[in-house]
Amino acid sequence: MAIQTSMLHVRVDDDIKAQATEALAAMGLSVSDAVRLLLHRVVVDQAFPLELKVPNAETRAAMVEADQMTRTRRARFATADELFADLEKKRRK
Repeated sequence: MAIQTSMLHVRVDDDIKAQATEALAAMGLSVSDAVRLLLHRVVVDQAFPLELKVPNAETRAAMVEADQMTRTRRARFATADELFADLEKKRRK
């Protein structure tokens, strides 16, 4: 007896799809295989197989800062020395 299947269409960013396809291929999986595995785990566990959390205020601020840095193509620090100095200062607190 043949198993009936259904088609699932998902919209995803082209870059994410390409990167995921490459990473999954390295694991011997296709994107379709990965989606089937995801859905199987949802059925078996009756839960989403990844821990999802609402980011706290500090994480949200860091996400906004990272987005701004990406858009402007500027880092918070002009040099690596400035970055390390800031890390050391925060470590001493």
